[in-house]
Amino acid sequence: MKRILVILGAVPLLITMAFAQSPAHGPYVIRAARLLDVASGRITGPAEILVEREKIVSVGPPAAHPAGAEVIDLGDSTLLPGLIDAHVHLFLHPGQEDVQTIEESVPERTIMAVLAARDDLMAGFTAERDMGTEGAGSADTAVRNAIDAGRIPGPRLRISGNAISISGGHEDAIGFNPAQHVLPNATLVNGTGQLIEAIREQIKEGADFLKIYETGADTWTDSGISTPFQFTEEELSAAVREAARVGKRVAVHARGEPGTLYAARAGVASIDHADQLSGETMRIMREKRIFAVPTFTISEYFATHAASQKAAATERAGIEYHARDFHKQIAAGVRFVMGSDVGPFPHGT
Repeated sequence: MKRILVILGAVPLLITMAFAQSPAHGPYVIRAARLLDVASGRITGPAEILVEREKIVSVGPPAAHPAGAEVIDLGDSTLLPGLIDAHVHLFLHPGQEDVQTIEESVPERTIMAVLAARDDLMAGFTAERDMGTEGAGSADTAVRNAIDAGRIPGPRLRISGNAISISGGHEDAIGFNPAQHVLPNATLVNGTGQLIEAIREQIKEGADFLKIYETGADTWTDSGISTPFQFTEEELSAAVREAARVGKRVAVHARGEPGTLYAARAGVASIDHADQLSGETMRIMREKRIFAVPTFTISEYFATHAASQKAAATERAGIEYHARDFHKQIAAGVRFVMGSDVGPFPHGT
């Protein structure tokens, strides 16, 4: 595994260094002992990648090289395609989330997001879905556009702008002195009219999709997760229709019932976190091809880096609970994509 992780970081770096050495941008041949063929599920070798003018033009066993091609031999390493993370937070870093948005300006957070995007790319992630700027508005539009234009290194991004929640709901500034008017980490709306208005504004500012907080805050009970829904089924359906009007989709943060059921019935693109789904919710997700995005990685990180043994045990219990749900969802035919929830733990890890 260590060899694979090394190559994930090494290949983008070596390609970047090679491009910097030549204005012609290649051609270059990257050679390694092995290659992961995702289509067949097999590891083959030896293998080579031919790069011309910043494009990978061929991947496979050693073959004839173009005249003048430079060979970069990585030795006993394994080549594999870039990874995809469908749930990241480029505008967050380890530490108390609500305090970050109070103490750090949007320009400062945008600079940190640029560095986070670079770190994720160098860890091998070549495509990411950024799930809300946590109070930084549409600053992710600038990061995505700069990457697309080749001005800064980073993965291909799909962005949502600032996520949408309700007053007093998930990511509102709760627990602060009301007289200070502390800003929330989400765009707050109440009712269908304000929800549609917020969606139109997010799309105007560059969002590729919309993120809505459908449940929160979570409370653990003896029977599992208790979490109130935030938007009715009718409100979510209106959001999905409005996004679809301009070719966009809606992703929701949701755990438990009835919030996940409302989201499934509304026809969202993905249900992120996706704990404690009912049989009916899983059936609808299978039929509508709605993806679940389980975010095990963040819980695993917090369990490993917990401040106390008690906190670690709590995290591990949560992981085991979610794992049991995960197996039920697999058996029910629910589709999955990988999402780490990176941001509260370090980017590039």
